Amino acid sequence: QVQLVESGGGLVQPGGSLRLSCAASGNIFSFATMGWYRQAPGNERELVATVTNGGATSTADSVKGRFTISRDSAKNTVSLQMNSLKPEDTAVYYCNADVPQWSLYSGRYWGQGTQVTVSP
Repeated sequence: QVQLVESGGGLVQPGGSLRLSCAASGNIFSFATMGWYRQAPGNERELVATVTNGGATSTADSVKGRFTISRDSAKNTVSLQMNSLKPEDTAVYYCNADVPQWSLYSGRYWGQGTQVTVSP
């Protein structure tokens, strides 16, 4: 069964840092592309960063140079290190798994989300 659980959210001042973690199902982690998305109240969910099973990463222009995505295959986890946080980064952050079409678990899966609030 595909299951994603996020942790690490909280309240931080502008310029501060947070590290989010996502624990993923071991049966899909090794071959799925993992990603972090975020959604602020009244806004659509947007892509923040992705990392492939091979370790290739991609980040949105709005967070490039500030956020870093990484994965630990041994622990079946994907992390998002967030530095130089801004108020506009405030949102619920969601972990995502994109499972290939050849897998019996093919599709996109989401965690429950973790709140990140950047405020003085």
